[in-house]
Amino acid sequence: MNVNRREVLTFGALGALGIAGLSLPFGGSVEAKAASTLAPANFPVPYRATFARPTMLGSSLRLDRNGEPYRLFEVTEKASTATIVPGLSTPVYSYDGKVPGPVIKVQQGERVKLRVRNDLPALHPQFGHPFNTSTHLHGSASLPQFDGYANDVTHPGDFKEYWYPNWQPARTLWYHDHNVMTTAQNAYSGLAAQYHLTDAAEQALLPQGHFDVPITVNDAMFAADGSLAYNDNSHSGLWGDVILVNGKPWPTMKVKPAIYRFRVLNASIARSFRFRLSNGAPMHMVATDGGLMPRTQSVVEYKHAGAERYEFLVDFRSYAPGTLINLTNLSNANNVDYDHTNKVMRFEVVADSPDNGGDRRIPSIPNLLVSSEAMSLTTAQATNRTSIRLERSDLTNEFRINGRTWLDVEHSDFTSVLSNPQPDEVGLWTIENRSGGWFHPLHIHLVDFKVLTRNGRPSAAWEQGPKDVVYIGENETVQLLMKFTLNKGGGTTGGNAGGRYMIHCHNLPHEDHDMMQQFAVGNAAVNDPITSAPCQEDTGEYDDGPLAGV
Repeated sequence: MNVNRREVLTFGALGALGIAGLSLPFGGSVEAKAASTLAPANFPVPYRATFARPTMLGSSLRLDRNGEPYRLFEVTEKASTATIVPGLSTPVYSYDGKVPGPVIKVQQGERVKLRVRNDLPALHPQFGHPFNTSTHLHGSASLPQFDGYANDVTHPGDFKEYWYPNWQPARTLWYHDHNVMTTAQNAYSGLAAQYHLTDAAEQALLPQGHFDVPITVNDAMFAADGSLAYNDNSHSGLWGDVILVNGKPWPTMKVKPAIYRFRVLNASIARSFRFRLSNGAPMHMVATDGGLMPRTQSVVEYKHAGAERYEFLVDFRSYAPGTLINLTNLSNANNVDYDHTNKVMRFEVVADSPDNGGDRRIPSIPNLLVSSEAMSLTTAQATNRTSIRLERSDLTNEFRINGRTWLDVEHSDFTSVLSNPQPDEVGLWTIENRSGGWFHPLHIHLVDFKVLTRNGRPSAAWEQGPKDVVYIGENETVQLLMKFTLNKGGGTTGGNAGGRYMIHCHNLPHEDHDMMQQFAVGNAAVNDPITSAPCQEDTGEYDDGPLAGV
């Protein structure tokens, strides 16, 4: 690489604006007035914006070289502008120029080829780094070479085709950038979007169409000209003073008197939330990162870390038209909070109206849902036992896993692994947060896991479903159960002998500096994530095969 990584890790990145950082770490949440430098006329007023659903990405059904069908999607990473704050335009770098990017929706078992074209500038206009990308479908059991490995980069002017098997149960996934050392800045710039995998069980149990609502929440700070400001507090984390929902600041959503399903993704690069409805009504939790929970868990509030996905139902049937209910944020320890970060969005109940085709209401809140392989695991099955320590070095300003950084992985020629379970082996992993002053949302690629205990006690009600990210608070130790099931897809995305997958903190400044390691399942030498399916020059010519049925 052309960058001296060790030097980069030891100084704070305040971005192009050089905004003064807050003193971190800290034990509780810190309160401040503002992070943005917008004029009062340009600062958004909570609940004035209209809620907007993200667009859905179109596709075509194709035949591969073997005559087997697959679904083709294509997105272009490019520069664009968005209207986010009043009176100003915000430069963004996103999928198809949209913030958030377009939603991909597929059926279980449907093979997908996602072509990602990098049409970004050679250098990031604000941060100056080479605008390489690596697309990770977060929540997918993909082959290593299609998993968005940090060093498997796609350069500006190139494209890469990712194959996804979609054999897992229905779930809310998301795709986002995972480029080595610049994931935080690239994702913050706009490279994030939801991906919905659906199946018959989920369709029968939960609302569909109008009543199935994707919500991507993140925080941001803005410069006086409307551009995104950036201050990661010497890599501790970025905490913005504006809360965005699907790219809109504190929007108001009109809802019918019906049961709605909300697919909530926290796409913040550092902030965690503690969501609560302003009237104290329950949120009926039905799904976590890896899909449906065994049974519904009704909670009044819940903790939501970066990269986690939670699906909950809200019953608006008893409210009269005109009723206003706010989704609020009570926050958590180790956040930085501002005047309006306790607000998220507003629901306004309106008179009922006829539904459209494809809309499906449910008559009541379901109790029993669907269990999963991860939630059925027991400690007696575990033969792979791995201990992980999350730490920080005051000397080098590095966040580490078991005393090591991603730089150490690079220096090993990508051979160093912290664990090497075998295919279908069950693991009991113990994760200890020793970093002091920070929480860490830890993401383990490939697997769904069961959160078994937290400091020796049962996990929270909202965690009673399959997960791939776990919130690990200051001085907490969690135990996780997981099964290392390899890719079950057919054809191009088919079975494999294993390979290497990443594990990292999803506070993205922590990940970039340098809290990331890897593990291998089975044969670590196969399915090389960097060389097996590299990017190609984008000439506009692609080998997609004929349209199916033509």
